Amino acid sequence: MRRSLALLLVAVLLSAGCGVRTSKPYTAKGTAPCLRGKGFTSVSTSPAKIGFIASVAANGGLIATGTNGNKLTIAFTDSADDVSDTQDSFTRFAPPPYKAHMADIMETDRNAVLVWTFTPESQDLDEAKRCLQP
Repeated sequence: MRRSLALLLVAVLLSAGCGVRTSKPYTAKGTAPCLRGKGFTSVSTSPAKIGFIASVAANGGLIATGTNGNKLTIAFTDSADDVSDTQDSFTRFAPPPYKAHMADIMETDRNAVLVWTFTPESQDLDEAKRCLQP
C-alpha cells in the first residue's frame, strides 16, 4: 500500500511538471507551429509580411489571423525588459484609427508584444498566449 501511494505521488509530481514554462524567451520560430495547430491561418514569420517593428525584433516576429478574422502581429523582444520600447514603437507608428485603442489591442507576455487589428475575443487571446513558446 505504501509503495503504491509513493508511486502515485511520484506520478502526480512528474505530471505537474509537464507544461511548465522555462525562463527562455519566447520566439517566433517556436510559436508559429502552435498557432497553426490552434486554427490560426496565414501564419507567417516572413519579414516581408510581418511589418518592420516585428521584423527587427531580437527573437523574430510573426503575423497570423485568428478564427474570427482578427489579424495578430507578435514581436518577440530579447527579454521582458525590452517590451516597453517595442510597445512604444507600435503605438508611435500605429495608424490614427488604432492609436486611440492601443490599450485594447496590445498585450504583453514576458518578451512577447501582441498587437491585434481589433479587440480580440478572449478565446483567440487565450489560444495565442498559450502558444507562446521558446
